[in-house]
Amino acid sequence: MIFVDADGCPVVDIAIEVAKENNIKIVVVKNYAVKLDDDYAEIVSVDISRDSADYYIANRIEKNDILVTQDYGLAAMGLTKGAYCINQNGFLITDDNLGEILNRRHINANLRRKKKIYTKFKKRNPQADEDFERNLKNLIECIRS
Repeated sequence: MIFVDADGCPVVDIAIEVAKENNIKIVVVKNYAVKLDDDYAEIVSVDISRDSADYYIANRIEKNDILVTQDYGLAAMGLTKGAYCINQNGFLITDDNLGEILNRRHINANLRRKKKIYTKFKKRNPQADEDFERNLKNLIECIRS
């Protein structure tokens, strides 16, 4: 099964299409303010409060499921349950790299808070979508073999 943390996720449609191509059940979890409809995916609407989608997923994800998220805290919860985690750019989040990712996030948050430095995110490019799709397909293939 694939779970998608859909709040702010730019690759929901790609994830659904890949799931459909591979005949894998997909659950897209979003807050009720996000408009989303699909004939294949199970769409779950949760409360708009912070982390509602994360808790919904964390309580249901199981070993060997795939989690699509840009939230590293949720990824950590998924990994503890034996899930595979991939972010919106196709980067695989693993037990081996999670500590470094969380440490970098903590350091950057402290720098922003102390120096009031705010990073502007670059516009998403088509290559990121291609990387995500390719790596999601590769992950599915690895899990199946």
